[in-house]
Amino acid sequence: MEQATALNILKSGFNVFITGSAGTGKTYLLNQYIQYLKERQVIPAIVAPTGIAASHLKGQTIHSFFGIGIREVVEDGFIEVLLQRKYLRTRFNALDILIIDEISMVSPELFSSMDRVLQAFKNSSKPFGGVQVIASGDFFQLPPISKVPKEKRFAWQSPSWRDLDFRTCYLEVKFRQDDDKLIRVLDDIRRGVISELSYQILNDRHLRELNTDYKPTRLYTHNLDVDRINSLELEKITLPPRDYSHISRGSKKNIEKIFNSSLVLENLSLKKGAVVIFIKNSLEQGYVNGTTGVVVGFSKSDGMPIVKTSSGKKIFVGLDEWSIENEDGEIIATISQVPLRLAWAITIHKSQGMTLDAAEIDLGRTFEVGQGYVALSRIKNIDGLRLMGLNDMALTVDPLILKIDDRIKSASQRAKKEVEAFLNLDKIQRNHILASGGTIDESNIRDDRKRKFAIKDKKIPTHIQTKNLIDKVDSIKEIAKARGVTEKTIVGHLSKLKKQDSSLDLSKFKLDSKNFEITISNIKKIKATKNEKYFTEEGRLKLQEVFHGLNREVSYNEIRLAILFV
Repeated sequence: MEQATALNILKSGFNVFITGSAGTGKTYLLNQYIQYLKERQVIPAIVAPTGIAASHLKGQTIHSFFGIGIREVVEDGFIEVLLQRKYLRTRFNALDILIIDEISMVSPELFSSMDRVLQAFKNSSKPFGGVQVIASGDFFQLPPISKVPKEKRFAWQSPSWRDLDFRTCYLEVKFRQDDDKLIRVLDDIRRGVISELSYQILNDRHLRELNTDYKPTRLYTHNLDVDRINSLELEKITLPPRDYSHISRGSKKNIEKIFNSSLVLENLSLKKGAVVIFIKNSLEQGYVNGTTGVVVGFSKSDGMPIVKTSSGKKIFVGLDEWSIENEDGEIIATISQVPLRLAWAITIHKSQGMTLDAAEIDLGRTFEVGQGYVALSRIKNIDGLRLMGLNDMALTVDPLILKIDDRIKSASQRAKKEVEAFLNLDKIQRNHILASGGTIDESNIRDDRKRKFAIKDKKIPTHIQTKNLIDKVDSIKEIAKARGVTEKTIVGHLSKLKKQDSSLDLSKFKLDSKNFEITISNIKKIKATKNEKYFTEEGRLKLQEVFHGLNREVSYNEIRLAILFV
C-alpha cells in the first residue's frame, strides 16, 4: 500500500494497524497524520513500549502514560486505584486518538491492560473505550522481552486486538535503504530463506573497513559487550574523569526495582569528549530518552556535565529522579542521578527505529529472532556495514510471523479497496475531526499552518499553563502528571511565578512534615551566611550544599520546593 492511501484510511477514523518492512516510512506516515490532526486542533496521545522508541515521535512510554508503573497486567483492584487519580481522569477524558508505536515490542498482556484501563475511564465497553487506536510496527522486528517462554508473545494475539477490527496498511515502498544488495538480504530474511547470494553479500562485509571520517555506531546483542566497549573508549581519553554516584531513598528492595526497570546507573564516569545518550525525558531542557551527544565540558559551579547534542544544542545537565509508587500513588523509593550513559556502543534492542549512515555490527552471539534483521535494517546502504560476526540465529525471524505475513498483506489489500470505494470520503474525514473535538474551518487550519501548527495551550507560556492548574489540583505531583513533565519542572515554574508575583499563594504545596520545616530552616541559615561557596556565580543556592547539610535525608526536589517558602 502507498502512504497516501494509508493516510486516507487514518483520516477516516478507523482503528489502523500500520506495518511494513524496516525503512518503508511508518514513522513518516505517523508524523503526517499527527501534523494533520494538530492543524485541526486535535491532539493525539503517542506511546511506545520503551523510552527510546517513544522518543522517535516525542511520546511517552505506555507504562508512564497509563500510570501502571512496571506492571504488564492490571487487576480490577488496581484499576479502582487508578480511577481515583485526578491527573489520569484529566488525561483520559481528553483522549480521542491513541498512537502506539513499535507495537512488535508490546506484549499481549500489556495490550489488553491498556484496553481495560481505557474502558474503565471512558465508562464504555467499546474496545479501548471508543478511542481511535493506531498501532504501528513490524512483527519481523524485536518481540517483547520475556524472562520465561510464553505461548503467546505478540499484541495481535490479545483478544483486544481482534475487538478493535483494525484496517491494515502494509507499506511496501522502501525509503531508508537505497541499494539492491541490502534490500535483497533484508527481503530474504523476511521470506525465511537466505540465498547464497545474500550470504556472499554479508561475507563480503566481514571486518570490512568503512570509508568514514568518524567512528561509526557499534551495535551489539549483549549489554556486557556494550559496557566493555564503552569503558575501553572512555579509557582512551587521557583527560581526568568526573564520577557521579547515585543518591537513593527507600528500601533496598524498591531501589533494586528502579535499577531493574530503568537505564539509570549506580555510578557514572564521564570525561570531556565522551559520547553519551540521555536516558530520561526533559522537554523543558530539550532532550528525550534516546538523544545522543558529546560531553563538551563541566559546569564550573557544580561540576555537572555539559552536553552538545547531535542536533547542535548545548545542554547543562542536572540530576534527575527515578521513582516508584505504591498503589495509593505515594512515592516509596527514589534515585537521583545524572540522566546519561556512555554511547560509543549500544544494544541492538535500543537501536530499533534508528537510521544510521554506517554501523559496526556484531551478530556472532545473536540470541533472539529478529535481532539480525533489526540491526541490518538500521543502515541505508551495504557499504555502511562492517560485520564483526554472524551466527545461525542472526538471520532468522519468528516462524509464526512468516506464516501470517501473507494474511497481513491480504488484509491490507482489502483495506485499500474499501477506502477507494468510498463515495463520500471527505465527509467521513471531516466527521472524524468533529467527533474528536477538532475544527474543519479552513481559515483556522490555514492560520494554524502559519503558526507552525501551534495549538491553543501551546500558545501560552509553559509556566502560565502550570499557573492555570494551581487552583484545580491538590499537589505538585498532579500538575506534573497532567502536564506530562517532571515535578522538578513544575517547581521551577512555581519559582518563576513567585518571582513575578510575590503574593501568589502556594501554601497548599507546602509539605506537612518535620523534615520539610528543618529543610526550610537550614536554607535560611545558609542564605544568612552569604558565604560564596554556597552560591553559584549567578547567585543561585547550590542544592548540593543543602543536601549534604541535611545528611542526605531529603530529596533535591524537596529542597527546590522548600526554597519557595524561604
